[in-house]
Amino acid sequence: MNKSKWFTYIARIGVATATIVTLLVLFGIIGYVLYMGLPNINWKLLSTSPSFLEESFGILPIIINTLYMIVLTLAFALPVGIGSALYLSEYSRQGTVIKLIRATIEILAGIPSIVYGLFGMILFVTFMNLGYSILSGALTLSVMVLPTLIRTTEESLNSVDKTYREAAMSYGVSKFYLIRTILLPCAMPGILAGTILSIGRIVGESAALLYTSSIAFDMPMSLSSHIMESGATLTVQLYLYATEGSAPVGIPFAIASILMIMVFGLNILAARTARMIRK
Repeated sequence: MNKSKWFTYIARIGVATATIVTLLVLFGIIGYVLYMGLPNINWKLLSTSPSFLEESFGILPIIINTLYMIVLTLAFALPVGIGSALYLSEYSRQGTVIKLIRATIEILAGIPSIVYGLFGMILFVTFMNLGYSILSGALTLSVMVLPTLIRTTEESLNSVDKTYREAAMSYGVSKFYLIRTILLPCAMPGILAGTILSIGRIVGESAALLYTSSIAFDMPMSLSSHIMESGATLTVQLYLYATEGSAPVGIPFAIASILMIMVFGLNILAARTARMIRK
C-alpha cells in the first residue's frame, strides 16, 4: 500500500507538472505573439492593399481571400463529409469493405498538407485547367479536411442514444425522417466541433495553397469572378513577409495576431450556435 500511495503521489506530481508546463508554453507563445502584433494592428493595415512602391503592407485583399477560402471549402466539404458519415453510420453494411474505408480515412487524415498541395496542383490546376486560383485552393482544402469531418460526424452519430432510433422506428418513420429530425439535431454539437477543427486547418494552411492559389494580393474586381483569380491567404502572406524580409518585423506578428483572434471568434460563434441547438 505504501508503494502504491507513493506511485500515485509521484504520478499526480508528474501530471500536474506536465499540465503546468504545457499551459505556460501555450500562454507564453500566445502572449508573445499578441505583445509583438497588437501594437502594429491599425486601420491602415486592415483597410489598404499591399504596395511595395508605396511601402504599404495592408492586408484587406488578403482577409477577403481568406474568407473566400473558408466559405468555399466548407461549401464543398460539409455536404460530402456529412453525407459520407451518414452512409457509413446508417446505411452501410458493416464488413471488410467499410473497415477498409475507415482505415483509408484515418490514413488520409495524417498525410502532410504539402502532399495535398501537389495533388491539387496536378488535378485541379493542371488537369482540370482551373489554374492558380482560389477555387483550386478551396477544392484542395476540401479534400484535405474531409477525413476530419467524416470521422467527427460519424462518431457524433454513433454517440446518439440507440433508444432514440428504436423509439422512432417503432412509429414506422422513414430512415430519412429519422436522420433529419432526430440524429442530425442530436449530433449537431459534434458536427460543429468538426467544422471548427476544419476551419482552424483552413485558416492555418499555407503549404497546400502555395501550389494551388498562389501569392497574388490584388483587390477583387468582382465577387463572383474572384474565385477564378489567384489569391494569397493570411497564412501565405505571413509566410512571405516572414521569410522574404520585405516587411517590418511587426507586420508578420500582426497578421498572426489577427489569425488567432479570427479563430478564437469563430470558436465562440460555433460554441454559441451549438448551445442554441441544444436548447
